[in-house]
Amino acid sequence: MAPAGCHGERRPLLAVGRARDGSPLKGRWAACAAVLVVESLERAAFFSITANLVLYLNSSTFNWGGTQASRASLLFLGASYLLSPVGGWLADVYLGRYGTVVLSFLLYLLAACLLPTMASLDGRLSLCGQMPSYSIQNCSVDHTGTCPGQPQYQYCAPVVYSGLLLLALGISSTRANLTPFGADQVTDRGEDTTRRFFNWFYWSINIGAVFALLVVAFIQQNISFLVGYLIPVACLALALLIFLLATPAFVTKPPMGSQVSVMIKLALQSCGCTWLGGNRARLSTRWSQAGARESFTNSRPQPGPPSHEEDLANFQVMAKILPVMLTFIPYWMVYFQMQSTYYLQGLHLHIPSIFQHGQTHASTTHNYMFPDAWLLLANVVVLLALVPLKDRVIDPFLVRRKLLPSALKRMSLGMFFGLASILAAGVLERERLQYVHHNQTVSQRIGKDSYVAASLPIWWQIPQYLLIGISELFASIPGLEFAYSEAPKSMKGAIMGLFFFISGVGSLLGSGLLTLLSLPSHGWMHCPEDYGNINNCHMDYYFFLLAGIQSVTCLLFAWISVHYEKQPRHPGSCRLCVEQEED
Repeated sequence: MAPAGCHGERRPLLAVGRARDGSPLKGRWAACAAVLVVESLERAAFFSITANLVLYLNSSTFNWGGTQASRASLLFLGASYLLSPVGGWLADVYLGRYGTVVLSFLLYLLAACLLPTMASLDGRLSLCGQMPSYSIQNCSVDHTGTCPGQPQYQYCAPVVYSGLLLLALGISSTRANLTPFGADQVTDRGEDTTRRFFNWFYWSINIGAVFALLVVAFIQQNISFLVGYLIPVACLALALLIFLLATPAFVTKPPMGSQVSVMIKLALQSCGCTWLGGNRARLSTRWSQAGARESFTNSRPQPGPPSHEEDLANFQVMAKILPVMLTFIPYWMVYFQMQSTYYLQGLHLHIPSIFQHGQTHASTTHNYMFPDAWLLLANVVVLLALVPLKDRVIDPFLVRRKLLPSALKRMSLGMFFGLASILAAGVLERERLQYVHHNQTVSQRIGKDSYVAASLPIWWQIPQYLLIGISELFASIPGLEFAYSEAPKSMKGAIMGLFFFISGVGSLLGSGLLTLLSLPSHGWMHCPEDYGNINNCHMDYYFFLLAGIQSVTCLLFAWISVHYEKQPRHPGSCRLCVEQEED
């Protein structure tokens, strides 16, 4: 490795300087490939954990109710994004992105080992004790049969939630740092290269998702959760090994310090908190002085910590980016339904047997059910097909004709596709309930548990998964590009962390709304007499409420994207980069 750019930054010896001939990734192929493979394996582990989490908790292993399992899934997904600033802060202040990624993977791997432990009977008994007995109650559609009643408390809840919290911390810290760490490998090769890196980074995410959903989800639903949860542990161990072996090829940057406290102080000053040493008028004057000084400052800033003027300039960038981030929250509320309530809805639609496996000495056959999680493949296949098409054909065509829309305009389009997805889910749920109310139901066995489902085929869920996949292409990928490119150099980690933090807020708000609607007094999702099912609930109302919120947000975001003025680049805390790269 050889130093280049900022003090303490390390680059591969064969990749110092800017590529002037050939591919813009010349000298960086090994680093980029390693990051993409590691990300693919990490996402395979993540989707293996989340794909059947609702079914795992809703099954006879834990006997959690349907809304309880969905709520736990949403809380876990939310925490896995909400805790991202913790990993970003750790990287900025102490360890740098490389060190934080390694530490995060270790925590991720250790926490993931808890899932196969709980999936085994001996492990579950040692961690949680014996499952308590509970009453039997009549809860079939025609009220002629019996099924287990909902226990007074969630079995093994402290261990489950503690394990999921540790997992969320490892996942969030890995996500917050691996994404910008990958972009660091190509950021000196121009904006177009950075944009293309994010396209392929997202494509690699979905390669991991295909393996998790196609193979691991099938194993979990039809064979064993123990085997199904050992696979993500193996994926994480392999990802960490590859990352460590690729160390000599990486561009690594030292921790630059955190500006969070500075930004908070400036925000309070801008609100007129004079006891902090300034007021709004004084701050406006300083902003003007900062802009004036910037126009006369030499293009090669001197080394040292960021000046007060640079802090003010960074604060202005944050003030412009924050409204964009906040209006993304309802979109994430809709997006995370894909792995919670969409899944729960699928369990109560008719799921076909994909093939039969006969046995030699028995007259019965074992039907392997179509895994509900496979419907997520509709979302994934859209991205796998469209990302290369977009990167190789559509974007170059639009760039040559100067018609490529800005990241914000693409994000607006993605939000409208998200709205279409939740509307499709609401219409389908209303139709499903009509089938149930007219006794057009079937009893289907998934794993060890039976569900009373509408005779409506599960294929009717495909449109909502396709639409959410298209929305991800236009909203999430440009969102990553926007967060990384608009941030000042000294705040890229913080703003990437903020992007993922906002995602977590959306998931937790969706969970909170589901909890509120599950209250005994007139809650649309309160149906304790229908344990494990949603046939006496009104999940269609929940979907339409989310659609209404998203409709308002789409209009607001479109207005913001039109009025947003792209912030000019400001000097960051990484000094002397231009001088040393040119030398």
